[in-house]
Amino acid sequence: MGDLMVPFIVLAVVVVALLRLAVRIAAQWERAVVLRLGRFAGLRGPGLFVLIPFVDRVQARVDLRIRTTAIRAEEALTRDTVAIAMDAIVFWRVSDAARAALEIDDYALAVERVAQTSLREMIGTSDLSRLLSDRQAADQRLRAEIGAKTAGWGVEIMSVEIRDIGIPSALQDAMSRQAQAERERQARETLAAAEIGVARQVVEAAAVYGADPVALRLRQMNLIYEMNKERGATILIPTDLAAALGQGVLGQGLTNAAASWESLGDSESGPISGA
Repeated sequence: MGDLMVPFIVLAVVVVALLRLAVRIAAQWERAVVLRLGRFAGLRGPGLFVLIPFVDRVQARVDLRIRTTAIRAEEALTRDTVAIAMDAIVFWRVSDAARAALEIDDYALAVERVAQTSLREMIGTSDLSRLLSDRQAADQRLRAEIGAKTAGWGVEIMSVEIRDIGIPSALQDAMSRQAQAERERQARETLAAAEIGVARQVVEAAAVYGADPVALRLRQMNLIYEMNKERGATILIPTDLAAALGQGVLGQGLTNAAASWESLGDSESGPISGA
């Protein structure tokens, strides 16, 4: 009985071994690149798939998720010969698993190297002022340059984001002083424009008062009233100004008050001068 069971046991072991070689599983984000007798036989996955034992083999498992690669350029010269350091992040993913596995040995390392060289090339053909003022344009340009080089490998560049641009400290001080001088210039221009506007309004007001004496008198009376109301003090008005305000009741009262003040001043100055 034991001798009869040996072939069944051997057969079961062989079947299990063949199933283990034939049945594979790929994750949701994976694609298995299958070669049949050394030639590309297609992609398998996600989920369960079957291989022909000793004929098919999984050459590579390609991750289709979005990946990130950090790149940095140290002491790179811009077009206007300024040495800067720049950090950026590249977001990319494999769009064609077959080409990524068959066209290049290590596509992840290749993306990093291409992104590094493209970053330096972009810095060398750009001015510092442009890089600092418009990072979004630099991101788009860098994305296009890297994407053009990786498209043949089945790799798609999703986006590129510049994290930081480092410039020498001496240049930072010079740029700070330049920015401060520019702000002061703008402030002076704004003040000068305001003064010009005020001067024009004063000229227009003078023309109106010159053409209409009544308006001028009303304005003088209003100023006297406002000054007296705000300060709460008695205002002494010269005789000629009081006379110019008119010969009405208010004007006559102001004229008489000014004349009385002048007579008082004359009476007091007599003894002083005589002394």
